[in-house]
Amino acid sequence: MNSRQRRGVILLLLSVLCAGGAFAGVLSVISDVESKVGPETTAYELKADVPAYRALDSGQFRRISVPERWLPRTAVTDLGDLRGKIAVNPLRKGSLLQSDMIADRPELGSGQQEIAIMIDAATGVAGKITPGSSVNIYATFEGDRDDRAPVSKVIVDRARVIDVGELTALRPRNDEERRRGGSGEAVPITFALDTDDAQRVAYAESFATRVRLALVAPGSDASIPRNERTYTLDGDR
Repeated sequence: MNSRQRRGVILLLLSVLCAGGAFAGVLSVISDVESKVGPETTAYELKADVPAYRALDSGQFRRISVPERWLPRTAVTDLGDLRGKIAVNPLRKGSLLQSDMIADRPELGSGQQEIAIMIDAATGVAGKITPGSSVNIYATFEGDRDDRAPVSKVIVDRARVIDVGELTALRPRNDEERRRGGSGEAVPITFALDTDDAQRVAYAESFATRVRLALVAPGSDASIPRNERTYTLDGDR
């Protein structure tokens, strides 16, 4: 073997050694990354924004894989946990679903039923009424051409709200509203009421000129006396 051949063999050996060292280095990096990341687990993120107090369902989330060691303890890993839950705050698209973002939806009490009506957004909601709120429901009725004056009544005292729906554009109910360019926007509000109060609310929605909500202070248990639930302008004279 001449000197040129010896140099070729030496260079070949050096190349093999360098390749082996590089391969060992790559394996070391991969092993180090795997040791830092660890096994992955299932989590869920929002597909789109969700307003506060909206009922949640599995269709609003997408499944993702997250390193288990990086997953917060509050992360929700089972969409079955959403059953009967609502968002406690506005949720943003791409946010990781966590247990402190959700709360139980208010439940019906014994003898109660759910009834939902549309409440004018400008006069009855103002963004302050949420599931669990207690409200007084007022209805105003027009007078007639005889001796009956316009009247305002407290239809239900301290009604409990169990759901607040999405803001919806209302269709005009008559020619006058159509001439004024529509009837604005409203929000469906669901209440937990006994049979008598549910009938009062249904009557007011059908026949009242306007139905309004008044938010009751949290913790207040004061009831409006029966003799103070009806008002006419004549009463102030």
